[in-house]
Amino acid sequence: MSLPTTDPVGSPADKRARVDEAHVAPLNALVRSWRAEHRFVPWIDPDGGGTAARVLVLMEAPGPATVAAGDLGFSSEDNADPTARAFRQLREASGLARGDYLRWNVVPWALRDAGGRHRPPRTDDLVEAGPALRALVGALPQLRVVVTVGAPALTGMMRLLTVEEPPRLLPVLGVPHPSLRNGHRREETRRRILVALRTAAAAARS
Repeated sequence: MSLPTTDPVGSPADKRARVDEAHVAPLNALVRSWRAEHRFVPWIDPDGGGTAARVLVLMEAPGPATVAAGDLGFSSEDNADPTARAFRQLREASGLARGDYLRWNVVPWALRDAGGRHRPPRTDDLVEAGPALRALVGALPQLRVVVTVGAPALTGMMRLLTVEEPPRLLPVLGVPHPSLRNGHRREETRRRILVALRTAAAAARS
């Protein structure tokens, strides 16, 4: 007789079983609403801070591996891709607690070019995704600071704060994306991300 098996804690299947935990249920309700528009949007990670997050780390758009995971796709530092691994190492080194931050994308849905390849956000994408970002930020009542990773994330966050009167003013720290495209300044990029996350960790504790 075979014994029942359980998914490892933190695995995609384990996370999927927990997307309606209290601290992420309102956020994943937003995900469901965006999915209802026939877009792929990854789940918000139940191993993050959820609605109690004091720090928002804003990336660009879901990556190819996250999109390929389908309903087991998460915006998570546990993803098996180089960007997620690099970010997790820096987040741990910075002292920013996992429960203090939420990882998300300035454009929450997948973006592809005419050939079906993953592409970074353009200005029109940021405009279209603006209401989604506003809804997400509005669901984070304890948010203290935003760390934007990459130029599109910074531009999208600045649009949110300036396209109309913001409901609250948030400090924003903009850092380069830790991808190979910034390889010529890799050490500077890592240092900037580390400093930004340390600063955000201090803000979260204050």
